[in-house]
Amino acid sequence: MPITTCVFDAYGTLFDVAAAARIAAAEPGREAFAAEWPEIANTWRLKQLQYTWLRATAGVHQDFWSVTQDGLDYALEAHGMAGGQSGPELRARLLQLYWELSAYPEVPAMLGALKAARMNTAILSNGTPGMLEGAVGAAGIGDVLDASLSVQSLGVYKPHRSVYGLVGAYFGCPASEVLFVSSNCWDACAGAGYGFHAAWANRAGEPMDRLPWKPNYVLKDLTTIPEIAAAI
Repeated sequence: MPITTCVFDAYGTLFDVAAAARIAAAEPGREAFAAEWPEIANTWRLKQLQYTWLRATAGVHQDFWSVTQDGLDYALEAHGMAGGQSGPELRARLLQLYWELSAYPEVPAMLGALKAARMNTAILSNGTPGMLEGAVGAAGIGDVLDASLSVQSLGVYKPHRSVYGLVGAYFGCPASEVLFVSSNCWDACAGAGYGFHAAWANRAGEPMDRLPWKPNYVLKDLTTIPEIAAAI
């Protein structure tokens, strides 16, 4: 069956999760942070994801904004940036910037091409509805998205199968009509396992995760998504 619906993970897929730390590092007076910001950003993202999995496994849900703050607190402490007079201000600034993440350069035109082809477009994310609204607004892509679907309605994080079921429940389409795109290999793999056509946006050139499923497509960025969706 042809693709009718293209669904995207948000953070790291449409939105540049490193942007908050990169912008903060370029601001005056943050020389110490600037020297370590890539490592801090990586730790923040890793702990953010780990905390979603641990909470899901333990059956103790907290919303993604709480998890995001916990991940940042761990990262700042691990890299010696949590204390002193600048620690609380730096934390507050990074969290503020996380609500204003920029989209990757190819995203607006890519989504525009999908809408021109009359396809449904949506986000499927761990992010809270408020976080997604803020990111979509900051990136200026609200007019080329039909929906932002959040796990908050379920109280469980990806890769739980019920999360991927949100797409069919909203659009009324079978999984075989969905192209699901994520920059997280494990997420793309789980989407393929659910029955989606799945694409992994492997921006960092990472190895494939060892899971029971594999994505149908491995891409460097999202530029070719409209062509892939049209060809399936």
